[in-house]
Amino acid sequence: MRSLLIFRHAKSSWDYPNLDDFDRPLNKRGGNDAPEMGARLKKSGYFPDLMISSPAKRAIDTCIAVAEAVGYPKKAIKKDERLYHASSGEILEILKKTDDLWLNVAIFGHNPGLTSFANYLNNTSIYNIPTAGMIMSDLDISSWKNIAFGKGIMRFFDFPKNR
Repeated sequence: MRSLLIFRHAKSSWDYPNLDDFDRPLNKRGGNDAPEMGARLKKSGYFPDLMISSPAKRAIDTCIAVAEAVGYPKKAIKKDERLYHASSGEILEILKKTDDLWLNVAIFGHNPGLTSFANYLNNTSIYNIPTAGMIMSDLDISSWKNIAFGKGIMRFFDFPKNR
């Protein structure tokens, strides 16, 4: 059994119109929501063995805030450029290449790819993973090479306004 946390970056700022999309930081709400969602994750009892994030500023900053909340070492976060605006198929391929040493993996990225991926993985019909939203899925697989659409069982779906 393996588990996968799918986490959309927290709310980003649009205050700097000349800033490249990749470099957009979190806004005030995002800066508050990311650690709050990390605290909820910690309360759930989930601890990731591996955290993989898009290197875009808003995604990595979200990942760092969650890592701090659950006690995951910041230096152990793996950045993967392929997660920046990845499609559902690209996310699946990234996970298929994950080392089997890791049982509990968390990925941090962007929509629309994350929502599509979560729906295909879990056979769900979630309209949208909101910013700082997370979906936990259980996978009855012995190896990450065996991850496939339809193999997930959604354990929970949480987001900041779900209080």
